[in-house]
Amino acid sequence: MGARQGDSRHHCRGGIPVVQTRWIRLCLAISLAAAVALTGLPDGKAAGDDDVAIALSLAQFLRSARTVISSNQDLINDPALGDKGLGAKVVLDAAIEQYTAATGVDPNSIDRSSREGRLLAAQMEAIVEVMDANQATINKPGLGFKGFVPAVFARLVNEQFRLKMGQEADVKVTAPTHLVRNRKALPDSWENDVLQTRLMLADWPKDQIFTSEAPNRGRSSFRVLIPEYYGAGCLQCHGEPKGEIDVTGYPKEGGKLGDLGGAISITLFH
Repeated sequence: MGARQGDSRHHCRGGIPVVQTRWIRLCLAISLAAAVALTGLPDGKAAGDDDVAIALSLAQFLRSARTVISSNQDLINDPALGDKGLGAKVVLDAAIEQYTAATGVDPNSIDRSSREGRLLAAQMEAIVEVMDANQATINKPGLGFKGFVPAVFARLVNEQFRLKMGQEADVKVTAPTHLVRNRKALPDSWENDVLQTRLMLADWPKDQIFTSEAPNRGRSSFRVLIPEYYGAGCLQCHGEPKGEIDVTGYPKEGGKLGDLGGAISITLFH
């Protein structure tokens, strides 16, 4: 399947790395595959390499922080425990550790005067603010399920990030319309088109991202859509039996392990 003129698809599949180590590390971090190598570069954009690397970096840091929240769900929802010891610094440090392990790069070593450095710093600040704002909920004794699930955490972080850097970049977690639970996560026209005509196709290679020059909120921008697939943990809420009410109060979608469950959408404004 060939890419249209003006857009670009990046393949992550077994093989020998043929592009920059930094970009490969980011592709490896984003991919859910065990061993992959990046074999394509964006066309028609002089700064495309940097834009893709920045987008993948932001997506990976969001995923790293979300993983920390996911791995601590039992702790967060423990009704017998008050202070969970899950403050902003603890979560941020764990996210940095996850990101570093995945990419081989300490995010604190990235020049804060660079675009990537500024955006990552804002993302870190957003994580701290979200964790600080939700301590009362997380630490409320006598309450089991708190509703502070990874999806909610990611949305709150992205909203804070937009308040800080919305003129320069945007990060969003979206999904095919029939899988969206929160209207704030509904795909816009570009995201919906890419999901419907590319990422949802049966022959779309797993973990392959999609990039293009496309407007967002009326502004010229470079956009990246990164597919996400259901893991075992996701199926507790999104798996089978379809229609059964999950712990969050929503009916399960009947998803299966490895199904496309959503996408991280990154916009870098010109």
